Amino acid sequence: MRRVFILVLFAVLVAANGTAQSGRRNINPPPPSAPVVESPVYSQPERAPVASEAPALRALPDDLLKRQLKSLDQGSFRLADFQGKVIVLNLWASWCGPCRMEVPDYEKVRKEYAGRAVEFVGLTPEDPRTSSDRVKKFVRDFNFNFHLGWADRETAMTLMNGRSAVPQTLVIAADGRVVSHWRGYAHSQSGDRLREAIDRALSDAPASAQRFQ
Repeated sequence: MRRVFILVLFAVLVAANGTAQSGRRNINPPPPSAPVVESPVYSQPERAPVASEAPALRALPDDLLKRQLKSLDQGSFRLADFQGKVIVLNLWASWCGPCRMEVPDYEKVRKEYAGRAVEFVGLTPEDPRTSSDRVKKFVRDFNFNFHLGWADRETAMTLMNGRSAVPQTLVIAADGRVVSHWRGYAHSQSGDRLREAIDRALSDAPASAQRFQ
C-alpha cells in the first residue's frame, strides 16, 4: 500500500513540474521581429500638356489693325491706314538667310503691282535699340522698298500665330481677312505663290472696309 502511494505521489509531482515549465514557456516574450523600413513614396511626375498648334489666324484683330507701329524712319503707321487695300505683310529679320533670298523675289512682285490697291508691308521683330544699324544696312543692300517697320513683341506673337520663325508672309484682304499665311521660303516658288494670293485677295469684294477706319 505504501509503495502504491509513493508511485502516485511521484506521478503527481512530475505532472505538476511539467505544467509549471509549460507555463513559463508560454509567458516568455516572442523574439523581436525585424524592423519595418518604409520605402519613400515618389509620386509620378505630371506630364506636361501637349502643345497643340494654334488655329489658323483668319482675320487680324481690331486692336492690331489700329496699333501704332514704329517705322524704320522713326515715324509710325497703322495697318488700318491702308484701308481698302490688300496688304502683303512680310515678317523678316536681318540675320535671316532665307529672307535674303526672299526679298528680291518679293520686290519683283511689288513692282508688278505698282498702282494697284495693294500695300506691301515688312515688319522685323528685332530690337530697334540694338539692331537698328544692321537692319538699315539690310534694307540698303537688298533695295527693300516695302513699308518697313518694327514689330513689337505682342504684334509679332499675334502675326506669327504661335510659330516664332521668319520669314512669314500674310496676304490680307481689304476687309481684314487673312487670305493666305505661310512660313519659310521656297526657291523659285515664292514669287508665284505671292502673286496667286494677291490676285485671290483682289478678286474678293471687301465685305467691310470700314473695319480699318
